[in-house]
Amino acid sequence: MSVVLDVGKTNAKLVAVDEDGRVQVELRRESAVLPGPPYPRLDCDGLFGWVIEGLARIAADRDVRAIVPVAHGAAAALLAGEELALPVLDYEFPGVEELDAEYEPLARDFARTRSPRLPAGLNLGRQLFWLARRFPREFARTTDVLLWPQYFAWRLSGARCSELTSLGCHTDLWQPEARAFSRLARECGFAALLPPLVPAWTRLGPIRPGLARATGVRPDCEVLAGIHDSNASYLAHLARRRDRFTVVSTGTWFVCLARGAKLEQLRPEWDMLANVDVHGDPVATARFMGGRVHRELRARGESEQEAAAILAAETDRCLDRLAAEGELIVEGPFARDAHYAAALAALRAQPVTLSADATGTLAGARVLLDWPR
Repeated sequence: MSVVLDVGKTNAKLVAVDEDGRVQVELRRESAVLPGPPYPRLDCDGLFGWVIEGLARIAADRDVRAIVPVAHGAAAALLAGEELALPVLDYEFPGVEELDAEYEPLARDFARTRSPRLPAGLNLGRQLFWLARRFPREFARTTDVLLWPQYFAWRLSGARCSELTSLGCHTDLWQPEARAFSRLARECGFAALLPPLVPAWTRLGPIRPGLARATGVRPDCEVLAGIHDSNASYLAHLARRRDRFTVVSTGTWFVCLARGAKLEQLRPEWDMLANVDVHGDPVATARFMGGRVHRELRARGESEQEAAAILAAETDRCLDRLAAEGELIVEGPFARDAHYAAALAALRAQPVTLSADATGTLAGARVLLDWPR
């Protein structure tokens, strides 16, 4: 039995899957944001307390052998030894833009980073830049910057690492084609604070002994380095095919990742960028905040069918901009929305496949678990 910890922007899930990939248990809670001071922050302790309780529930009558952390992008934990140097900032906090007159000339290099200027803290580099200048004493204590999936891997195992799918998702910190840190990361010292890069499938070691005792999870349960959530959806298909295809990973964000699409056609003003897959290869991407849009449309009185049609039209626009070809695979919660699926299929000339993956990330997590040792 393996457990996938999937920390999304809206919800967090603990999913126990058997050796055949069948879901045995799914636990869910809201990914809470706590108010300031000093700024809106992610509820790390509340979330991890829930993880411990959930693992104990799962392990009560199941043999947990591995845990795979999966998480959204644009979040990082700044450690000072074994504690947080600063709270984990919520990427929707707009206050980090106040230093953009200094930040943008140093960070914006789309031809190399393939990372567009995004609002608030969606560029992780902007978060780090702002924290370093607004909280210099606390930032000076920072020993490690852990990307969000690897923060949970550390809390579970005690091992510190970095991983490419989270480092390469519009952070301004990475140059995908050069496979190197950006000028911003080097000159501001952020690169030196990121632990060594390891593949997403790396087994970091067993769960911490204290957590094994607290949860009943077997003491040799292995913790993997983990992966960015949209890349988990993409990996499920990348691992078994080499033709052109596009994954539409749905949730709070709708992220269209088009295998084989040219990076030269990316337009930063249209929220197009390059993600980085588990091998470090750039993937042309277009995206929009579909889940949030859907909730707002429904709250304004739009019918389910009308709201789905609007989301399908915006997805279609993203796919056109990518010149997406081949099979189109919808992952995540909107793969179960019949109105969305029908509207998208009516707009596209390419075949549309709806994933049976309940979260959109389980199959990718299974690929990491099954990676040859």
